[in-house]
Amino acid sequence: MSDTVKLLSLAVATPEHVITQRQAAETSARLFSSRFKDFSHLAGVFDNAGIRKRYAARPLEWFIEPHGWQDRMEAYGEVARSLFFETATNALTRAGLQGRDVDCIVTISSTGIATPSLDAQLALKMGFRSDIERVPVFGLGCAAGVSGFAIASRLARDRPGATVLFVTIELCTLAFRLDELTRANIIATALFGDGAAACILRAGPEGNVEVESTGEHLFPDTLGIMGWKIDDTGFGVVLAQSLPPFAETELGPAVDGILARNGLARCDIDRFICHPGGTRVLTALESALSLEAGTLDHERAVLAEYGNMSSPTILFVLERALKAGLPPRSAMVAMGPGFTASCVTLKRAA
Repeated sequence: MSDTVKLLSLAVATPEHVITQRQAAETSARLFSSRFKDFSHLAGVFDNAGIRKRYAARPLEWFIEPHGWQDRMEAYGEVARSLFFETATNALTRAGLQGRDVDCIVTISSTGIATPSLDAQLALKMGFRSDIERVPVFGLGCAAGVSGFAIASRLARDRPGATVLFVTIELCTLAFRLDELTRANIIATALFGDGAAACILRAGPEGNVEVESTGEHLFPDTLGIMGWKIDDTGFGVVLAQSLPPFAETELGPAVDGILARNGLARCDIDRFICHPGGTRVLTALESALSLEAGTLDHERAVLAEYGNMSSPTILFVLERALKAGLPPRSAMVAMGPGFTASCVTLKRAA
């Protein structure tokens, strides 16, 4: 049997609640303008973020009240389970499979904590077998859509014929903080939304998209660029102002190194599929990867429709790229806490 890993299916989903960017801007102004003296200097980010709306785990009114760990994690558990079931079921159905056909699950999330993990909580409802292998992963943030996809593909490669389910869920809005009078919190309020995605991967002859290579680059002395600080109230975002210029100068050489380790060069890539962290980040990525301005069109469309959903976002972009028709070779690229760059190359199967 072939040990080439193929993507068999992909499904995406969002929570039911919609927050328009205008609503987010007006609500933030009402909540912060009188308490945070620099708010007026930051308010423009809502207009310049390139976002029309986001989807959220809770309605807008919920975010106007204070919430602690218990409230946030109860909301996380409820909505994350729902999104897991929806995306996993749809991905399996599109691949002509059922829960009992899954041999291994990789579950990615950095915006909530669930123990037992979500896959265990849903095992009975999904129909998973008792001998299933579960790999829950926490802490990879925005890079995890690519890093988790890579982990799942390597597990599939090492077990030819085994069905690997990859699920990534992020409920970023649950980290919204009324008490955080910081630039990072305001920026996060303007950028982040909630969503989930699931993929089926298997080494074998089926599938139109081949996973060719995977790789990561961990930048030294960059722990303060992105992440969480954790206190009694919940997660608090760490988001450095230096991220876009850092990406512009450092990402290109990192991606070149990852590609070179896999016998490839940047000129071999017909289409980069990038995580749309924000409009400034997308502009920086186009510069870093020597792309013409506006090249990352699917990325901008996803950002406008959903905001930055952290790890699932790149799979929303991949979904659009698949519908448009992948070129012979593409590369998914994302950055996240660590600070890390992750890359997976995909080939159109013959």
